[in-house]
Amino acid sequence: MSSFEMWMVAGMFLVTFGVRYGVLALVSKVTLPPAVLEALKFIPPAVLTAIIAPAVLQPQGQLDIRLSNAYLVAAVAAALISWRTKNLLLTIVLGMAIFLGWRWLW
Repeated sequence: MSSFEMWMVAGMFLVTFGVRYGVLALVSKVTLPPAVLEALKFIPPAVLTAIIAPAVLQPQGQLDIRLSNAYLVAAVAAALISWRTKNLLLTIVLGMAIFLGWRWLW
């Protein structure tokens, strides 16, 4: 890694840390209303959906909702497995197995 890249990484760290630290320090000293705390519970699923949905629905950069889309098939299967079993490890293992099997079949 060149010195320029090291400085870039250090700069990105400082900016990221600086933006978040102030908010975290403030929130730790203030009591948030129950409605805000309840709303904060929706942030992780919203972020995860924003990351996963494009990868599942647009694996090649265009909308692909055909059965040949292994990402979509595996995501639907993993969602159903997760909903039925509530077991994270089983969901990951079966989801990956379905994904790899579907890619092999198509």
